[in-house]
Amino acid sequence: MSQPQIKVPTLLELFRQKKSSQHELPESKHSEHSEEAKKESEEAEFLKIYSDLKKSIPGSKDSADLPSYHAIPKFFFKIPSEDELLQQKLREEARAVFLQRRSRQLLDNDELQSLWYLLDKKNTPPAVGEDKMINYKSFKEAALEAGPKFRPFFSATSFAKLLHSDPYGRIGIMQFFNYVMRKTWLHQTRIGLALYDVAGQGYLRESDLENYILELIPTLPQLDGLEKSFYSFYVCTAVRKFFFFLDPLRTGRVKIQDILACSFLDDLLELRDEELPREQQELNWFSAPSALRVYGQYLNLDKDHNGMLSKEELGKYGTGTLTMVFIERVFQECLTYDGEMDYKTYLDFVLALENRRAPQSLQYFLRLLDINHKGHLNAFDLNYFFRAIQDQMRQHGQEPVSFQDVKDEIFDMVKPADPLKLTYQDLVNSCQGDTVVNILIDLNGFWSYENREVLVADQSDSGDSETLTI
Repeated sequence: MSQPQIKVPTLLELFRQKKSSQHELPESKHSEHSEEAKKESEEAEFLKIYSDLKKSIPGSKDSADLPSYHAIPKFFFKIPSEDELLQQKLREEARAVFLQRRSRQLLDNDELQSLWYLLDKKNTPPAVGEDKMINYKSFKEAALEAGPKFRPFFSATSFAKLLHSDPYGRIGIMQFFNYVMRKTWLHQTRIGLALYDVAGQGYLRESDLENYILELIPTLPQLDGLEKSFYSFYVCTAVRKFFFFLDPLRTGRVKIQDILACSFLDDLLELRDEELPREQQELNWFSAPSALRVYGQYLNLDKDHNGMLSKEELGKYGTGTLTMVFIERVFQECLTYDGEMDYKTYLDFVLALENRRAPQSLQYFLRLLDINHKGHLNAFDLNYFFRAIQDQMRQHGQEPVSFQDVKDEIFDMVKPADPLKLTYQDLVNSCQGDTVVNILIDLNGFWSYENREVLVADQSDSGDSETLTI
């Protein structure tokens, strides 16, 4: 049985009903109410009805006296605008007090040391090699002795997560202690990053992250050798990696939660180690040798020394085998100034080429390879870029490979959902996106793919000869 429809009267209908229920005043030549008085009376009555209706709207200022308002308190508070200085100041002070309170809840070095002694005292034999173990009963006893500040770490969930294959149902003391230290470090870093969150919304803008890294430089011994004049370029180099990988949609901000979840902050803080090997520094994007290498390459490409790169200058990047068709697309799609590329845009270019397998890099390349912004690649796009590879092969005296063969190989290796187009998701799912990019934009990349079997055989032969020599 269908429910009867209830017709809600409009504001005008309510007003008319109200009027018709009143006794009309007798018309008289000498009436006490003039036409003007009647209009004022009608307007007052209208405003009264309007006010009554407005009170029934949830969330309105006039609904504060409704029972539901007291049952469901206000949970959304609008962020103060720039001209509301007092509200902004109050909000900043409240955030500072909150962060200070959370900071006091963190474990300091003395407390961590006392925790280690307590865990060592409560260990449950036998040990596994040199690692001492602890069972759940001793674990809970240690929680009671440690005190309320340590209690959040001693949960059943934490114990279960660290429990693996011990036959006595124990966890490693060192394993648990490292877990506590890691948690403490994450909370400490979260609070430190929140201090630079000007908006107070859980994300950092580019300028916020720049300030954080700039103030972090003096605390990193591996960066002691950097000249202060290079600080701005170092900060730009470091910040671009965060934004290239954590902000692929170019919103201009990254979540603090994403910064903590990725390994970039670990790589950056690794520079606190004064004895970090040179080889490890060169593999770390944030190290001084790496930053100087990238900036040095930029200066070497800038032949006219105007601080910017033209298409011809960027074409000399690496071994100089990137096709000019691809370089043209870079300048068409990326931010340039009077047709030339600045250092920040160059960093995105380098990060994409040095990390071709990363999903963010594939997103970068797809934007360049998708000529008509269709959201996918088709045979026309592939042919457009591969013709430049064929031209380079002719210039080097080589016989060009048939595009039809290359196109069939690409579609065979990617196995797209639609046999006529390649999407971003197809490239990611196939794990062959970097190979496709290499074939289309770089002569060396295509040559390596075309001769992959010979290269593998050469590597195998060299490995065998080294074995025989040993």
